[in-house]
Amino acid sequence: MPGGLTTRGRCLLAAGLAAALCALVLDERDLLRIAAFVVALPLLATLTAGRARLGVHADRRLVPPRTPVGSASEVRLTLRGRGRLGTGGLLLADGVPVALGGQPRFVVERLPRQSPVQLRYPLQPTQRGVHRVGPLVARVTDPFGLAEFDRELAAYSRLVVTPVVVPLTGMPAGGGLGSGEQGAGRWRAGQGEDDVVVRDYRQGDDLRRVHWRSTARCDELMVRVEERPWRGGACVLLDSRAGAHRGGGPAASLEYAVSLAASVWLHLQRHGWRVQLAAAGGRVLVSSGETGGHSADVLLDALAALAPTSRSDLVAGPLAAGQDVVAVLGATAPGAVQQLVASRPRGSRSFAVLLDVDAWAPTARAPSAAPRTDPAAAARLLVAAGWSVTVAGPDQPLPAVWDRVCAGSAPRLGAVR
Repeated sequence: MPGGLTTRGRCLLAAGLAAALCALVLDERDLLRIAAFVVALPLLATLTAGRARLGVHADRRLVPPRTPVGSASEVRLTLRGRGRLGTGGLLLADGVPVALGGQPRFVVERLPRQSPVQLRYPLQPTQRGVHRVGPLVARVTDPFGLAEFDRELAAYSRLVVTPVVVPLTGMPAGGGLGSGEQGAGRWRAGQGEDDVVVRDYRQGDDLRRVHWRSTARCDELMVRVEERPWRGGACVLLDSRAGAHRGGGPAASLEYAVSLAASVWLHLQRHGWRVQLAAAGGRVLVSSGETGGHSADVLLDALAALAPTSRSDLVAGPLAAGQDVVAVLGATAPGAVQQLVASRPRGSRSFAVLLDVDAWAPTARAPSAAPRTDPAAAARLLVAAGWSVTVAGPDQPLPAVWDRVCAGSAPRLGAVR
């Protein structure tokens, strides 16, 4: 364990060595005895403190263990003692990253044998990610304060800080994310659902509702009671390339893109659509058809752990066949646009949200900084390829950006709307 002599102990050891040197020079045996005692005292204190057993057990609990950026979480520590504490009490320090609020410290003067001691402190996560809280360390000292050592009482705990998700409304115009009477132009998934409820024909039923396949199978007239419209699918593509984004920390353009992609994915999934989330390179992170009833938690956990990638290719091959595409893009060069257009499923609607990433960059740019990018050039190429394009900046709320996507409106090129 890290530790050793304190400042007091080192000063006492230095004084003892100096006294021993003077005793040798002056040939003073009494002074030499005193010097030997002064030198031995901090050394014995170090040996005693280093071998001391701390009869304290601790448990840590995070409430809740997963929370969105900007929401508070609480750490609850439970201490149980089986021995005596030092004369100065017990100094505790729990390891907390700066992104969660800094390291808390406590002084516990006594630990009752019958009842545990409860300690609490808040966490204020400002950065998306999977953060480690801990370890909980107790500092052990000797009665004279000459030596100190750290003892680990509790190991690490994991706090999952998920991206901010905002509620969205509406579906892309002409994209066909409708159902029922409004589902004339539905998103084309390439596959339909044979989800038809049939019953025996009754007098007065409309003959246009006869379900001929069931009639042939049952050898008696059957009619449809309900026929659900075909449900489409969507692939939400998140540009997670490190070179495609600007800014740092929670105000980076990547965090804006992650929040928008998460909000769109959950919005479509809540409307009953099969949705995939793909990162740079076309790597599928989450698919709603594979996560069951915990799809929202799986999505948020995957995005919490998502780190920017150093790869330069936006997509490595065709995206999900038969699904429409909603791409949330950072700085996109013409080569990346060509990759994206080539990977677009045939016959599918495609929507792109281009981030004006330079608006996230600091005002003063270093000479080695990435060159400025113009989203208008990429927007022109995508529009020419049949995409619906929306340009977004950091000051624009996510629902407003999604409303423009739903309206199918391409912004005026060269300006951010």
